[in-house]
Amino acid sequence: GAYLVEGLGHCGMCHSSFNALGATDKNAQLAGGLIPIQRWYAPALNSGAEVGLGNWTDEELTQFLKTGVSVRGATYGPMSDVVFHSLQHLSDADLQAIATYLRAQPVLVSPGDVQKIEVSPQLAVELAQQGRQIYINHCAECHQLDGRGVGEQYPPLAGNPSIAMQPGTNAIRMVLLGGFQPGTKGNPRPYSMPPFAQLLNDHDVAAVVTYIRQAWGNNAPAVSPAVVTRFRHVPE
Repeated sequence: GAYLVEGLGHCGMCHSSFNALGATDKNAQLAGGLIPIQRWYAPALNSGAEVGLGNWTDEELTQFLKTGVSVRGATYGPMSDVVFHSLQHLSDADLQAIATYLRAQPVLVSPGDVQKIEVSPQLAVELAQQGRQIYINHCAECHQLDGRGVGEQYPPLAGNPSIAMQPGTNAIRMVLLGGFQPGTKGNPRPYSMPPFAQLLNDHDVAAVVTYIRQAWGNNAPAVSPAVVTRFRHVPE
């Protein structure tokens, strides 16, 4: 597992922060980081229950790496390309080794490489209230009113660490750009989420993302419309 993750897989190139010289920060190895240029946030791959893989089983993680989907969520953004071009072709033994190694990693706190814009308490409440109706209108048909989704077809939003993690970059980009699962042998007819960039303005996106980050037991900060503006016009 160490050989595949640290060597051939070079997972830390995305899932770690970079220091001032552009090298991966060994003090925050696999603790999450913002991918340069693409501006997706690669989440932590350690054993922390809230920020990483602590709640995943080896079987769930192995399935996720092999097929791109699991009951806990689906791949999106650059990770879908990784699964499509690489991980789905590994043997079950190699995938099991990767899962075992990742789940054995200690909890590290990323130094953070995304400038945060604070949202006032009043605006946060307003965004969440407005976001609920936007969610009902555009999201609930697939992800359900209770945020639990439908099996592996429509991933759950309730209790999903990818939705609630800080920063909220990926949730914003998913709403703007949509989400596209890779076509794999284990998932030959993948479901996808359409983009809403043309339909929702920056305030609308901030509202619905704030709502899903705070509904159904999720407990994450609101996101600002200014942050949505920042990530609307960057490469996918």
